Amino acid sequence: MKLSQELGLKPRQVKFWFQNRRTQMKAQQDRSENVILRAENESLKSEFYRLQAELSKLVCPNCGGPPVPGGVSFDELRIENARLGEELERVCAIASRYIGRPIQTMGALMPPSLELDMNIYPRQFLEPMPPTLSETPSYPDNNNLILMEEEKTIAMELAMSATDEVAKMCRTNEPLWVRNNETGKEVLNLDEHSRMFHWPLNLKQRSSEFRTEASRDSSVVIMNSITLVDAFVDANKWMELFPSIVARAKCVQVISQGVSGTNGCLQLMYAELHVLSPLVPTREAYFLRYCQQQNVEDETYWAIVDFPLDGFHNSLQTSFPLYKRRPSGCLIQDMPNGYSRVTWVEHAEIEEKPIHQIFSHFVHSGMAFGANRWLAVLERQCERIASLMATNIPDIGVIPSPEARKNLMRLSQRMIRTFCVNISSCSGQVWTAVPDSSDDTVRITTRKVSEAGQPNGLILCAVSTTWLPYPHHHVFDLLRDERRRAQLEVLSNGNALHEVAHIANGSHPGNCISLLRINVASNSSQHVDLMLQESCTDKSGSLVVYSTVDVDSVQLAMSGEDPSCIPLLPLGFFITPMELMNDGGCKDEANGHNITTGSLLTVGLQVLASTIPSAKINLSSIAAINNHLCTTVQQISSALSSNCIGYCNDGDNGKEK
Repeated sequence: MKLSQELGLKPRQVKFWFQNRRTQMKAQQDRSENVILRAENESLKSEFYRLQAELSKLVCPNCGGPPVPGGVSFDELRIENARLGEELERVCAIASRYIGRPIQTMGALMPPSLELDMNIYPRQFLEPMPPTLSETPSYPDNNNLILMEEEKTIAMELAMSATDEVAKMCRTNEPLWVRNNETGKEVLNLDEHSRMFHWPLNLKQRSSEFRTEASRDSSVVIMNSITLVDAFVDANKWMELFPSIVARAKCVQVISQGVSGTNGCLQLMYAELHVLSPLVPTREAYFLRYCQQQNVEDETYWAIVDFPLDGFHNSLQTSFPLYKRRPSGCLIQDMPNGYSRVTWVEHAEIEEKPIHQIFSHFVHSGMAFGANRWLAVLERQCERIASLMATNIPDIGVIPSPEARKNLMRLSQRMIRTFCVNISSCSGQVWTAVPDSSDDTVRITTRKVSEAGQPNGLILCAVSTTWLPYPHHHVFDLLRDERRRAQLEVLSNGNALHEVAHIANGSHPGNCISLLRINVASNSSQHVDLMLQESCTDKSGSLVVYSTVDVDSVQLAMSGEDPSCIPLLPLGFFITPMELMNDGGCKDEANGHNITTGSLLTVGLQVLASTIPSAKINLSSIAAINNHLCTTVQQISSALSSNCIGYCNDGDNGKEK
């Protein structure tokens, strides 16, 4: 009745509208299942023809002739086998009368049956499928990692020393930081750093197997210092603030509460950092985090400082590769109108281990875990939080109230975080390489899900990364626009998308949340489902993530109910800019092209392979999702190539596209 009054329709019209939606939703589901079954049928046909060809080539080891002479069918062989079995039992029964004891038939000594279903035997995967993982986060077992009272005093002294080091690294320029004229980036002078700072516990000298990463960046963010500090000292808020960098985090021990829980607070922390791809190993570390408010030269600022556990515990479970945070952190200074200036320093030692060549430059250049990425994500997330708390931002579409807007943004935030965690190698998630994939960049894994928040059952996930010779904002613009993305048949399934709600959550027009209506191609006046999409971009990269949701779930979220139980199975894209070094025509080690600009496109797909968590994955499902993944990348590349050609042609004709 409320909907009919708001829309100016009769109640029967509203009723029929929902009935049509359910009907079309069932049709869409049937169509999707039909596509999957068709792909599985083609896969089975190919396998049948291959096996038939192999059978025709077999020879008998005794006579060298065909294995089944005269074209005898398998049905005839089964009948003959049954007859011989009966004959054997009759003979055994007669023999047992003479020897006075029962005789076992050969059937009792043989295995119960021979499985003739070829789907149970591996065709391409020589390795077993990776173990499935629970959605419950797990942490390394270091139960004895607690600082004693006498160690807490030493830890506080180290905290003061680390704070002084980070403050000087943030404020000092040359000769500590030297700017590279070719790249424009600052490089840490390690000799000058060793001369200026002497770590109290004398860090062990590292061999050439360890690489030092150091970077510095500064920016202004739309958040006051108190709110920022609170986010850094709360592990859960820290994870929410950096979903694309911090996979897991927890406070192991509060060593000092400080004043009001912030100033002078010292915590023992654990964190796992990740890049959104299974091709890049995560970085795990235990470290101490100290928070202090200081006054220097009549300026008040907050210092958030991380430093290692050297000298306290030497038997920690370490990650692969070994990762240690040297004194790192940020200085936060309040500015007018609720803004803050943040200067960030990242300094770490990482064990030199092989990394997939497509991400080699991205990691070794410091773009993966450097200060510029941390600060770029922070700047964007602060804009998102400001949008979440704002009450005077006009929204477009069917969002009825500010509370409904907040709930929809929280639902989208959970979708983003779920996607980030599911497509990386965090939490010990094991990925299997797909044979014959281009550049060996396709990985698959399975997960057993039984908790709320995702569809329950066995989920199959596939991820691939491809180098594209296009700026990352060109790729982002193509994928975030639902109208342009609908032109990619593999992503739209022939259906049109219509935006029914829009929430801007950043200064860039691409930072937004959209609620899209999926129109069935056969009847665009009716829709079968909704799609929740969030796109976000900054100078470190871009994300486009979306998931189908039903109308009832969206109404539940907008009505103020807890949206954490709404099942989401997000798909999406992670686009990374590649600013390659130009060393006299040296080729990019990731792809072998003489191009100095481009981007890495990581595509993550997830499907509910079975509603039974204990089910086993079959090869046809793997083949189907791999084929879908490859087709997606091919269509995106073709669309970008067409756009580039059109732009160049317009440029030659003196036109502006």
